[in-house]
Amino acid sequence: MNFPSLENKKVLVTGGAGFIGSNLCEFLLTQKAKVVCLDNFSTGHKHNLTAFYEDENFKLIEGDIRDLETCQEACKGIDFILHQAALGSVPRSINDPITTSQVNIDGFLNMLVAARDQSVKRFVYAASSSTYGDSESLPKVEDKIGKPLSPYAITKYVNELYADIFHRTYGLDTIGLRYFNVFGRKQDPNGAYAAVIPKFVIQFMNYESPIINGDGTYSRDFTYIDNVIQMNMRAITTTNKEALNQVYNTAVGDRITITSMAEDLRSFLSKYDKKIEKVEILHGPNRAGDIPHSLASIDKAKTKLAYVPTHRFSEGLQKAVEWYWENLK
Repeated sequence: MNFPSLENKKVLVTGGAGFIGSNLCEFLLTQKAKVVCLDNFSTGHKHNLTAFYEDENFKLIEGDIRDLETCQEACKGIDFILHQAALGSVPRSINDPITTSQVNIDGFLNMLVAARDQSVKRFVYAASSSTYGDSESLPKVEDKIGKPLSPYAITKYVNELYADIFHRTYGLDTIGLRYFNVFGRKQDPNGAYAAVIPKFVIQFMNYESPIINGDGTYSRDFTYIDNVIQMNMRAITTTNKEALNQVYNTAVGDRITITSMAEDLRSFLSKYDKKIEKVEILHGPNRAGDIPHSLASIDKAKTKLAYVPTHRFSEGLQKAVEWYWENLK
């Protein structure tokens, strides 16, 4: 992937110790950008940053986006913000809507205010496919959404509304990236709210049966991390004025059922350990707040940001499995 030079540009990555954030930090450093990571380590991990500590272009600020003063300090001298900090997970938001709102809405607003006050050139933020809510139309097109199905979805939609207002009112340029089921290296397989792919990986590796919520016919536009990195880079480097102050689906434009994903995962892992072939895939009840199907139209991203996915699902899954096997076994 080739992008306009970011050499000596100062980029703030909030949530930079998380799965997506740490991958963004790593890529930005290869582009010779000066990277500031802001994280409170509530869900991110210090081990995701270990390789960067000796890099003179990397700086870590341990702090919380719920504190405006911290946000102001982190934004000083920053050219671009990649805002990844959030409390993810639909189930977590259902169990604790207050904390989810405090982080995802109050924290987001703090970051917008700080970006405005410190004259940041561009604010790129992680939006979510959950914003499509109960809309049944497929593929998902950016200007057609339904009603949110979870507190998490509400918070991510509010982010889009606030970003729009900050552009209209204060002239802050923003771009929202609606992530569709991102997966890949460094995604945490542990914890109550682990994403489905790393969770299933660790279960297969331990010869435990993964449990699919529902009958497995729900489908997702699973998106490999390198495609997400590309979208973030295109968002901060685009010179197309018409591309600014928009939201974009960040996806592949394919969908696969949860059952097919689990079967592919078992197959790829079995190449490393034949015993995994015999691990049975089980089914449980549907999960509250889940969207039945997600499939993105990526036409807008292609047209305005020149985005072309580099990894289809199967290719990305094989790379993810290879990383997990090398790092977790």
